[in-house]
Amino acid sequence: MRCYDASSPVKNEKKEERKIQRTINNTGHPSTVYRMPAKKWLDNQVSLDPIKKQTVAVIGYGIQGRAQASNMKDSGLKVIVGLRKDGTGKTWKLAEDDGHTVMGVSEAAKQADIIHILIPDMEQAETYRKQIAEQMKEGKALSFSHAAAIHWKWIVPPKNVDVVMVAPKGPGQRVRELFLEGFGTPSLVAVYQDFTGKAWDRVLALAKGIGSTRPGVLQTTFKEEVETDWFGEQVDLCGGAHSLVMNAFETLVEAGYQPEVAYFECLHELKLIVDLIQKYGITGMYNRVSETARYGGLTRGPRVVDKEAKRKMKEVLKDIQSGQFADEWVSVYKKDGKNSFARFMKEIENHQIEVVGKEMRKMMWPNAEHV
Repeated sequence: MRCYDASSPVKNEKKEERKIQRTINNTGHPSTVYRMPAKKWLDNQVSLDPIKKQTVAVIGYGIQGRAQASNMKDSGLKVIVGLRKDGTGKTWKLAEDDGHTVMGVSEAAKQADIIHILIPDMEQAETYRKQIAEQMKEGKALSFSHAAAIHWKWIVPPKNVDVVMVAPKGPGQRVRELFLEGFGTPSLVAVYQDFTGKAWDRVLALAKGIGSTRPGVLQTTFKEEVETDWFGEQVDLCGGAHSLVMNAFETLVEAGYQPEVAYFECLHELKLIVDLIQKYGITGMYNRVSETARYGGLTRGPRVVDKEAKRKMKEVLKDIQSGQFADEWVSVYKKDGKNSFARFMKEIENHQIEVVGKEMRKMMWPNAEHV
């Protein structure tokens, strides 16, 4: 058996760090960057054969569960869906209407060779303990799309099973859409525990089944995935983005500008820029905006998100790496459950940018629901 955690190298992979010194143009100060070449796989390098005769139980049928289960089924894999309600919930009927064989979580885990857990992080440990643990027989595989439960030891699997992860880098709806278009969403893949000696074959086949090897998959570790995923969500993609947008909006409104105009400039047009960055990179984005926007962004952006902001980012990262955020999140969730976000969400919902934004979105998409 081979266990791959934060400190141990992946089998047959020599990981060498290259030290690169660069000058950051907007500050003039040198920055030392460590780069570790990432191993990647493409579609023609991966086969479904290692799991073609195995049963994959997808536990949960939310946004990711529905997309991944349906993609794997359409790829020719034997998929069953495990849900917590015995045929009484809307999700159960939805999965059946999508053509899946649906059963309780415990029975699905019993029948499966690979148990792919796709329920929310905070529900995984209890569900595993009550309905999955006793079904983890020798040689099975326990699979995830996020590393938190394993890395923080909310779930401690037996030593005689494989533990793997395939983490699509996109929301479930897009995972399904791109698959149906003949392409796919890239994923990160990792092996935490390789009891059978075939864990990498299994996880790569799962990635192929959901369509991720079409654009390509990258090797990571459970530690790297959870720490970078949480960091991105907190300082950039969710927390950082919403805080930046709201503060920019407030600055314009407090200076006397119309809220509707501030909404367009600070929120609505953000998607246009993000789309350019995603497709062409940051340099490519700047090459596709006006010269005034280019010069203003390059010279004023670093004044807003400056060294102090980066220092605070490092503090957030330390909270994640140390386990402080994980402990806080578990404690809050145990106390408040789904209401853990209520106070914060209410504050945002009542903010002027949301009130104005709702009316603006109705104007732009008059026939859309939930704008």
